[in-house]
Amino acid sequence: MQPTTSTNLTEIRARIDDIDAQIQDLITKRATLAKDVAQAKYAEEPNPNFYRPEREAEVLRKVVERNQGPLDNEPMTHIFREIMSACLALQKQLAVAFLGPEGTYSHTAVHKHFGHAVNLRPLPTIDEVFREVEAGTAYYGLVPVENSTEGGVNQTLDCLIKTTLKICGEVELPIHHNLLSTANELKDIHCIYAHQQSFAQCRLWLDTYLPNVKHTAVNSNAEAARRAALEPGAAAIAGQTAAEIYQLKMLASRIEDHLNNTTRFIILGQQDVPPTGQDKTSLLLSSVDQAGALYHLLAPFAENQVSLTRIESRPSRQGNWEYVFFVDIEGHLKDSAVIKAMQDLKKHTTLVKHLGSYPR
Repeated sequence: MQPTTSTNLTEIRARIDDIDAQIQDLITKRATLAKDVAQAKYAEEPNPNFYRPEREAEVLRKVVERNQGPLDNEPMTHIFREIMSACLALQKQLAVAFLGPEGTYSHTAVHKHFGHAVNLRPLPTIDEVFREVEAGTAYYGLVPVENSTEGGVNQTLDCLIKTTLKICGEVELPIHHNLLSTANELKDIHCIYAHQQSFAQCRLWLDTYLPNVKHTAVNSNAEAARRAALEPGAAAIAGQTAAEIYQLKMLASRIEDHLNNTTRFIILGQQDVPPTGQDKTSLLLSSVDQAGALYHLLAPFAENQVSLTRIESRPSRQGNWEYVFFVDIEGHLKDSAVIKAMQDLKKHTTLVKHLGSYPR
């Protein structure tokens, strides 16, 4: 293969510049059409929904179907996500509440799902994220709901029992924990701040390398990083974004016990999401405490060939030893198989609460 000459390189760069101009022109045309969509929506109703999870899922799935490389699907969808985010902001900038402060994994998940053209509302607790969206101060909220190694996030599950909000989306984020500090060496660390789940996810590493160091649980890993930045000899378990925001050194990277550690986040809103053909439905179920109760909760799904992807129990807080079950199934509440399963389910339950149907 002949090496590229300077003349060839100049020609290639000129072609790239020409393509860049075409891309920019097409993005401008897309943004103009987005503004036209806003005008059309306002003509139909005074307070329309501009964020349509089913429409964005459709667009991104088409991006994946069209993609022939050399870029992988992830960077290609990331590019289109940011284009959609910027165009949506021309219609209406979304206020999104999440577990803060800035630098949390929730913060990263917000950008992964909504892009960067959103109005961020970092809040100190998961409960406050729910309240912010319920009050209409934020259009949407994002909270962690389960981790691949530690299971469900109890604060989120307890809030889902009480809320009137609907789950209208989900996002999965690989979680890589780092030990951050202003100190230079591990021997200088006298205490560690982190979210309780992060301590659990890094138990083996901490027991091996810092077995006698005090653990202090805080509301978020970004809060842990903020404290570590202010306190000499303190460290935090947090992500790369927190290290950059709070200017901390990375004393150790990827200290999680399981390298495939992943957290699933849910998007909370006021709206129901139409079917897309590739959906998931979340339910809250309860039944009387009797023999075969769990069987009667699960049988309608099996009998109607509806696949369960998750089931988890939590105390109902209504009485001793009373439990509710969180169930995720494949399909939409409007799918015929799901409709039939729900009809059968109501014969054997004291509570069936639809938490939301949304794109997988």
